Amino acid sequence: MAYTIVYYSSSVQSEILALPETLQARYIGLTARMQLHGANLGEPHTKALGDGLFELRLKGAEGIARVFYCTQRGQRIVMLHSFVKKTQKTPPHERRIAETRMKEIKHVDA
Repeated sequence: MAYTIVYYSSSVQSEILALPETLQARYIGLTARMQLHGANLGEPHTKALGDGLFELRLKGAEGIARVFYCTQRGQRIVMLHSFVKKTQKTPPHERRIAETRMKEIKHVDA
């Protein structure tokens, strides 16, 4: 059964589609694989962060970006938040945004 990719909101979808060209191309390629094989492609493409939160790791000529996501029942992958990395470590507030949105999604899903 194929997986479906959905977005937390239309603004999250717009942010992802506004990524620089090579990062956007990487996103499209990896999400196509996720639709076939599931949410966790393994490193270096995806990383499980615990408690059901994952990050999609995008690297391209314009830099590095991350897209946080989680899964829901019914083979759904929900894209929660994205950002372009400017430092070595992921800023804690970027992860908190994704965690908050994931809790909202999981609460509604319960």
